[in-house]
Amino acid sequence: MKALTLIFVVLIALLQYPLWLGKGSWLRVWDLNRQISEQQEKNNMLNARNETLNAEVLDLKSGRAAVEERARSELGMIKQDEVFYQVIDQSATSSNTSTASNTKPTEKKK
Repeated sequence: MKALTLIFVVLIALLQYPLWLGKGSWLRVWDLNRQISEQQEKNNMLNARNETLNAEVLDLKSGRAAVEERARSELGMIKQDEVFYQVIDQSATSSNTSTASNTKPTEKKK
């Protein structure tokens, strides 16, 4: 009777091994589910980024206002017969001149 019980215990253990530690085990399934959820989060972020880029491309293709805005902000362009005024902060210029006076000129090495 004890031998029969021992045989059944070993059989049950052998049947449980693939379930817990084998190729398609619960641990592997759990790990794959975790990886899937992480990848879905990354995909959602990238989809949102793609949508904003697509909207920007459509805006640039369809209207001149977006092109003009980009030219003004990134390239510093102005329209013909337009006057450009640059306002300089006094505090920024005084701090730049004080740091410039404190630095020593460097010698060029050949």
